[in-house]
Amino acid sequence: MRYALLGFASLSLLVIGFFAYWYVKYDRIIDQRFRGPVFATSAKIYASPKLVRVGSKETVNDIAAELRRAGYTEKAGESPLGSYRIHAAMIEVQPGPESYHSAEPATITVAAGEVVAISSRSAGQLEAYELEPQPIASLFDAEQRSKRELVKYNDIPKVMVEAVTSIEDRRFFQHNGVNFMRLAEAAWIDFTHQRHQQGGSTITMQLSRAFFLSPEKTFKRKMVEMLIAVELEQKFSKQQIFEFYANRVDLGQRGSFTISGFAEGARSYFNKDLKDITLPEAALLAGLIQAPSYLSPYRHPERAQERRNTVLEAMVENGALTRAQADKAKATKMNLAPPNVEASDAPYFVDMVRDTVLGRLNEREVNEQQFRIYTTLDPELQRAAAMAVETGIKLVDDQVTKMRTKRTKVGGKWESTVAAGPQAQVALVAMDPHTGQIKALVGGRNYGTSQLNHALAKRPTGSIFKPFVYAAAMNSAVDGTATVITPASVVSDQPSTFAYGDQIYEPRNYKEEYHGDVTLRYALAMSLNNATVKVAEEVGYDKVADLAKSAGIASVKATPAMALGAYDATPVDMTAAYTTFANGGTRLSPVLVNSVRNAQGDVIVNFPTEHKEVLDPRIAFVMTRMLEGVVNFGTAFGVRQRGFTSPAAGKTGTSHDGWFAGYTSNLLCIVWVGYDDYSDIRLSGAQTAAPIWAEFMKKAVTLPQYEDVKEFTQPEGVVDVELDKVTNRLATPSCPETYTIAFVAGTEPHDTCDQSGSNQGFFSRIFGGKSETALPPGDGNQAGAGGVQSEEEGKKKRSFFGKIADAFKGDGGRDKNDKNTPPSKPANGNPPPQ
Repeated sequence: MRYALLGFASLSLLVIGFFAYWYVKYDRIIDQRFRGPVFATSAKIYASPKLVRVGSKETVNDIAAELRRAGYTEKAGESPLGSYRIHAAMIEVQPGPESYHSAEPATITVAAGEVVAISSRSAGQLEAYELEPQPIASLFDAEQRSKRELVKYNDIPKVMVEAVTSIEDRRFFQHNGVNFMRLAEAAWIDFTHQRHQQGGSTITMQLSRAFFLSPEKTFKRKMVEMLIAVELEQKFSKQQIFEFYANRVDLGQRGSFTISGFAEGARSYFNKDLKDITLPEAALLAGLIQAPSYLSPYRHPERAQERRNTVLEAMVENGALTRAQADKAKATKMNLAPPNVEASDAPYFVDMVRDTVLGRLNEREVNEQQFRIYTTLDPELQRAAAMAVETGIKLVDDQVTKMRTKRTKVGGKWESTVAAGPQAQVALVAMDPHTGQIKALVGGRNYGTSQLNHALAKRPTGSIFKPFVYAAAMNSAVDGTATVITPASVVSDQPSTFAYGDQIYEPRNYKEEYHGDVTLRYALAMSLNNATVKVAEEVGYDKVADLAKSAGIASVKATPAMALGAYDATPVDMTAAYTTFANGGTRLSPVLVNSVRNAQGDVIVNFPTEHKEVLDPRIAFVMTRMLEGVVNFGTAFGVRQRGFTSPAAGKTGTSHDGWFAGYTSNLLCIVWVGYDDYSDIRLSGAQTAAPIWAEFMKKAVTLPQYEDVKEFTQPEGVVDVELDKVTNRLATPSCPETYTIAFVAGTEPHDTCDQSGSNQGFFSRIFGGKSETALPPGDGNQAGAGGVQSEEEGKKKRSFFGKIADAFKGDGGRDKNDKNTPPSKPANGNPPPQ
């Protein structure tokens, strides 16, 4: 007996000593962990303010919902950001002390779904009013890559608390951290089934594991987990523990980010605040805790719904619901937010914002002081961009699959096989061409799969570089050059060899087809390679390179290959470069962040746009008119066929990638499509990038802030002249076949079409054209809306090998520049565009 008692005492001392050691150890760890903020604070990233105008299609409820998403409340004083009050057909907006705006209230009056008046106390009647910017993300930890929206216990809906406790820990508010009865039950079930099926962990134990322990399943870890749970219950109230849990629990993935906490879960899965979730939604979130990936409502909706219903049953058993309430909730469909991460989160944009801000400010200071980062993003336009990319990249995939598919005869039957290959990637950058603000950005097809931002990837620019060649030529009208070049000047499009130093460069046209003497306007519209290099040679490669570098394309070198876009630039670089044309000759640096402010709304740092004069406004307008020709009758005519009818200018481009750069009077957008491994996509920009651009712009012009698309503004010093298509001279009634073209005033032709003498005037002879009759610019009676000239425009000239190739290829050949010229007849059967 003495030995037994001695043994028992020794064992007891050992156990007590063991627990005492671990108790003291984790007591210190817990105190240290909870001494400061439990969760790392982070800066918030906001979109640009939404502008409500008189005439906007809005309702009072729409505006109220927008304000609630921004953090406003109906009751004054509840939110430091601001409040609002609804009075029948009016809504009064009162910014608070921490608002982005000054604390000047405004009243917006709505009638029949349209804003009819906006007024403020100090300024009287207003034409427009900016609402509070919407939060779009937190400045996440680069290593952890999680998103979390912190909430207090009192802000968690009762239905959420009941759903979680019913399924995870029914006696949460009664036990001291460990539910021994549940542990015994789980152990018995695991023993009888000879495998681990049941979890006996309480909410407090789950929190212990999440904060302090590894996920390994061992007896020692379970004992330590129980010990920590008991200590947590001694140090914190049940409400505090549930608050920690509600902010810490993992609820799956959104892209490459972990969804942490119920508030972030409500935002990610339902696009609403936690306080606004319904019973079925709370049950779904509570159900995801068990296995968020396995139960993902996007990938496995049947599993998610079954688990949601299990939670509802548990709530009935726990007395939180009646049977009727549970049955009604079970019959409710899962109304999930769109799964497209790009549409709501703009993850590539947020990554760029993070880099921009941390390039100027200290990360720790930014997050600890919870700075507010106000960006240029337009959420509605971002959604339009994401939808256009999602739709357009599927079309690219279909074309790629078709090219990779081969039919072979096996055993008397034809079988199709698809060759393996890389997946096409995409980037889209949309900018306000008059401010430099990036309004939407897509950096890839799937952020969760790849965080490589293709909007910042350097790629050969292809033919979207060509406008800078022609702009350098048009500059001759204002830079004092003896020989003035205009859009109506004629250049020879023939097979040519260009020498540069000790190197030889021999560009080739699509199908080895050459057009003889053509106007520069036509050469750009049809993206003729030889003619473009000839223009660059005549102007001077150095002048072209200098202009391109001034526009921000830093990699170019003064070589013949430069003219066809052989050098690299990113889509963001090219978007900024195209502001030179879209903004009257002034290049604007791209801007993603307007300002960073502290929690009280005081400005810490601003991020202004840099302006640089690159072109004379007259030259920029002449170039815009030439680029309108690309869209209206040239290689980008497919944009019109896809239903985009607003005034627009643009340029297709193809290297081994596809590009399209285009703009309207109020929006500039560039799209890139290609492979990550730099292999040739074997599709043109007109086939890949232009359709995405068209879909995006069609959606954009339906938004109130972009619907007012106007004709491009013609500056003083530019004249529109009507020329005869045959002679390129001023048209008269005796020459009815005409086209209109823009000239810098003083450089337009003065001879008329019916004057005797040579058809080649001064402007036609600039490049030494030998034809007595210059070809017209190609926007009139050309067959096929651009690409195939009519008989009156002269016969195309093919090389011997080009004719042989055509005999085998038909019309299926590929241009190494812009490969998709418009069809000889529009698909809808309408006559060619005039």
